[in-house]
Amino acid sequence: MGGKRFPRLFLAGVAGLMVACGGDSGSRGIPAPASEPPDNGTLPDAGQPSNGTDGGATPDAGSGPGTPDGGEPDGGPPPQANLCAPTAGEPRWVLEGEPVSATVTCTTGHAAPDTRFIVDNLPPGARFDAATGTLSWTPGKDQAAVWHLTLREESTGETGTLKVGVAENESAPGNVPIVDPAAYTEEFGLPVFHLSYEGGLTAGGYRPAQLVYRGRRFDLEAKYRGATSSVFPKRSLTLKFPDEDLFTEPVFGNGFKDRKRVVLITTFNDNSYMRSRLAFDVWSRMSPGHIHLRTYSAVLYANNKYVGLYTAADHVNKRLMAAHGIDKDADAFKAVDNRANFSRLRKDGTPKSSLHEGFEKSEGTPEEGAPGAFAPLEALTAFIADSNADAFRAGFPQRMNARDYEDWWIFNTLILGVDSQAKNAYHAYDPATGGPWRFIPWDLDASFGQSYDTTRTSPTARPTFRADNLLFERMLADPTIAGPMRERYRALLRDTLNVEVLQALIDGYVQETAPSARRDWAKWGARYRAFGDPNDPWGGHGNFPHWHTRQDFNSYEEEVEYVRQWIRTRWGALESQLP
Repeated sequence: MGGKRFPRLFLAGVAGLMVACGGDSGSRGIPAPASEPPDNGTLPDAGQPSNGTDGGATPDAGSGPGTPDGGEPDGGPPPQANLCAPTAGEPRWVLEGEPVSATVTCTTGHAAPDTRFIVDNLPPGARFDAATGTLSWTPGKDQAAVWHLTLREESTGETGTLKVGVAENESAPGNVPIVDPAAYTEEFGLPVFHLSYEGGLTAGGYRPAQLVYRGRRFDLEAKYRGATSSVFPKRSLTLKFPDEDLFTEPVFGNGFKDRKRVVLITTFNDNSYMRSRLAFDVWSRMSPGHIHLRTYSAVLYANNKYVGLYTAADHVNKRLMAAHGIDKDADAFKAVDNRANFSRLRKDGTPKSSLHEGFEKSEGTPEEGAPGAFAPLEALTAFIADSNADAFRAGFPQRMNARDYEDWWIFNTLILGVDSQAKNAYHAYDPATGGPWRFIPWDLDASFGQSYDTTRTSPTARPTFRADNLLFERMLADPTIAGPMRERYRALLRDTLNVEVLQALIDGYVQETAPSARRDWAKWGARYRAFGDPNDPWGGHGNFPHWHTRQDFNSYEEEVEYVRQWIRTRWGALESQLP
């Protein structure tokens, strides 16, 4: 099945697509963009959003549809490296129907009398004035793609490239849907998932689907994911790739390579568009020994319709565990509700029917439903619940990766994860080696100043979550564990995770995602503000009864600033007194 590539398509075919050559156009042909991999390892620049509107979105095309092929250049002198180095500056991002212009110059400042520029592969409708070195173009309704224009200085033969991203303007009158998904590889600098399927997806099981990603086609399976969030109008998904055709993102994600499954996390309940990424990055920075989940931001189109901005993330499975030195046949248990508290009692004080209440088994054998499937987890819970102080102190670092679980408490109180102090976590165990148990965080949108329903949380609150998780209670009750743990907490606040480190991370997310975030917010903002209203036909009130009662909704820019200020205030509060 190996990754097939779409054929190069001519993104034209309508009247008036011939280049207006006027006098001296300086063009050698009119090819369409071709699909090609992104620039080697370079980080696409999201650029500045245009002032155009998209009836709810300002798209942002990134590196993508490949360099238009202008054919073999005519004769002329052989290239003279570095004499001119033609350039037209940074990539340009516009909506279909918006004008774009650029002036070609020599990067070196070379300005000999015979200096003359041409563009080998002008898109249909574009003009190049060789006398002034100026490109001008208003992309048509069917030209959404990423165009790599070859700039040539004739006296030296040197070439450069101008990248022009033309974003789909779906709300424009008479708009033509994206003609070639293989050429629409990015939007405002972020990679685009073009997912297509017949009928609809469900959360009950995978269904056949097709994906075009950076010019490559995959036949795969897809499903919705999420329990409480199943009522969102913009849902999370899991994509499952064939063993012989695994997924790789070559630029973003810090090594997002050969993935069997990829999770697309909805940002519907986070209009800062960065909480999940920020939380996972904080966890990764805490210790190189942690099980790291890689993430990046991407845009989703489903059946050629814009859906929005998502967080692409690792899927917790045997491959992720194997990549971190845990046997691929190890067990993984997911904490799915607040009964996953390592106690014999539920939070309301009533006895549990079994010690694995609140957990699902996601990996390992025996599988869930078979006898003994939860035996290791039940033994761990019994140890935490029943051991005396001396036995817990001795057994804790033997049974569990102490750094993982101490850092869980630090991490969760730091980000104020009010929905991840017991649930929304994975616990991995290798029966062949007898452990130690490893912790993996998950589902972290309820953090950095908001709860799961977007209601606000105080940056000066200092909960310990002892009542929610008996493991936290046992660790905090032992001075030999709690003392060094709090010293590590202070050191992280001072050094590895100081407030400026967090602000720099936010700077990076904003630079990458702002144009795409504005487009997403324009599409979903009204639905976000009204979500959970009992009169809303889209529902959501049952799972999120307080959401619509908020009186403090923010725009995208305001929410980003809210997160920045929340972090500054919280870090200051924690530096003065830890939980």
